[in-house]
Amino acid sequence: MAVTKRTRLSPEERRAQLIDLGARMLAERPLEQISVEEIADQAGVSRGLLFHYFASKHDFHLAIVRHTNVEMLAHTEPDLSLEPLEILRSAITSYIDYVSENRNTYVSLLRGTASGDPEMRDEFERTRATMAERIILQLPKLGIEPGPRITLAVRGWIAFVEEATISWLKDPEITREELIDLIVTALPAVALSSETAAALLGA
Repeated sequence: MAVTKRTRLSPEERRAQLIDLGARMLAERPLEQISVEEIADQAGVSRGLLFHYFASKHDFHLAIVRHTNVEMLAHTEPDLSLEPLEILRSAITSYIDYVSENRNTYVSLLRGTASGDPEMRDEFERTRATMAERIILQLPKLGIEPGPRITLAVRGWIAFVEEATISWLKDPEITREELIDLIVTALPAVALSSETAAALLGA
């Protein structure tokens, strides 16, 4: 592979460039197969310089995961101008579209060996906590006061969203719209009483 001509960048720009190259590579291969030598070659820097920005290969991989999680959260930021249930539907639609466009990255992170690493799991948990908080903050607008039971239900629902989405990506036997409906209607069904859920969904 030809070596890329080295470009002078600030430390912040160089670090961001290396992470971005790693995130792009993640779309093509599992995290554990991302080579620091190949990244350094693509960036036109020495392997030693890469380790000036990251303490280890694991630290570099962790930075890639953080970058990917931040990007996913940014793409699924809820539109707070909508009604609560429409906020949920809009956020889920954005989520499904994002992971569909980045399916290799998404499946690799949630199902690859990285998911067994404690620090990686902490990153995933922080992302899930942010997703849960976004949901919980909207509940008072529906007359629902959050509590331990609701919080537990929302966290369980997020696990359902991840599993359902991965299964659908591998074998899309239902349409995108049907998947979105399934996920959106599952939250009230899990978190609320049957009567409250039915009233909320207009059933």
